[in-house]
Amino acid sequence: MLKKRSERCMLCPYCLHDNSKVIDKRNTEEIIRRRRECLKCEKRFNTREAVERAELRVIKKDGRREEFNREKIKKGILRACEKRPIGDEVIEKMIGKIEEKIRRQGADIKTSFIGEVVARELKKTDKIAYIRFASVYKDFADLEDFKNEIKGLINK
Repeated sequence: MLKKRSERCMLCPYCLHDNSKVIDKRNTEEIIRRRRECLKCEKRFNTREAVERAELRVIKKDGRREEFNREKIKKGILRACEKRPIGDEVIEKMIGKIEEKIRRQGADIKTSFIGEVVARELKKTDKIAYIRFASVYKDFADLEDFKNEIKGLINK
C-alpha cells in the first residue's frame, strides 16, 4: 500500500509503528513543525522538517575558496550597528535578506559581491552603520574618503 507523502517512514517514538497522521502543521521561516498521531498506539509526537541548503563557497580576493559563514556577515553588521538604535530583529531580517540575495547568485560567490549586498542593506537601514561598514569594506585611507562617501549620501 502506498502511503501519503507526509506519512512515509515516520516512526512513532513510542511504539515504532511507521504510520501516523498529521494533526497540525506550522511553518516558520525555515522549519516545518508537524504534530502527529500514531495510528497504532494513538500517542502524539512532534516532528520538525528543514530544507537542506546547497553549500555556498566564498571566493576570497586572493582566489582562495572557503565555506560560506553567515556568522561572518552577522559579526560585520553587528560591529557596524554597535551603539546604534537598531534592534536584533531588524538585524536578523537584514541578514536573512542578504543571505537570500547571495544564494540566488549560485554556489560560488565573490567576497566583493557579498560586501556590496551588505553595504546596500545597511545603507537602507542606517546611514551611520553604512558609513562604518563602508570605511572598512572600501578601505578608507583618510578623511577625504569619509567626506566623499558622506557627500554621496547627502546628495541622494
